[in-house]
Amino acid sequence: MSSLRPRRFDLIAFDWDGTLFDSTQIIIRCIQQAVADVGGTVPGDREAAYVIGMGLMQALAHAAPDVPQEKYPQLGERYRFHYTAHQNDLSLFDGVLTMLDELKARHHWLAVATGKSRRGLDEVLQSSQLHRVFDGSRTADETAGKPDPRMLHELMREFGTDPQRTLMIGDTTHDLQMAVNAGCPSVAVSYGAHEPGEFESLSPLFVAHSVGDLHRWLAENA
Repeated sequence: MSSLRPRRFDLIAFDWDGTLFDSTQIIIRCIQQAVADVGGTVPGDREAAYVIGMGLMQALAHAAPDVPQEKYPQLGERYRFHYTAHQNDLSLFDGVLTMLDELKARHHWLAVATGKSRRGLDEVLQSSQLHRVFDGSRTADETAGKPDPRMLHELMREFGTDPQRTLMIGDTTHDLQMAVNAGCPSVAVSYGAHEPGEFESLSPLFVAHSVGDLHRWLAENA
């Protein structure tokens, strides 16, 4: 990556699940198992995938509309139970570490904006040895869930960046809509939770079909 090319974006914010972390299919199964455990109508793969990226309880409520509100704590507990059982099956997508290292070498600020909880993100950052890579992060339980723009607004204030100098990268329409709501450009990835045809109306600068695609686009355009 040339260090002489002018930098277009000062701050690059990544979603986590389905963008950097290969977790989409396991999250779908955990949602389905949790709903079944509390007696709700089990959502199909597409319905379960749609809610990935939202805050946990917002996502579970959307995926299981027939589950009464008084069962939400149990629903959340069952999801966390199933997810924890599969944590060791999860890994970064191939090529992510190299991509992030090159962005750091180019002196971009890197951040995570995720629907995960603060505890969940901190645990996975430690286990994946990425806690020193990111300069900042926001989670749904400490700000507001996507597509509310609060995560990006707070990150931009923290780093003193303007919306047009801030790029959001994610695998769901929730990520891209958050960017629109914050006035920031976005890049979509098609290898996560949502189908690429769903991204068009949200006008991402680019749709990457692999981490390699994303890496090349960032090298040439970020």
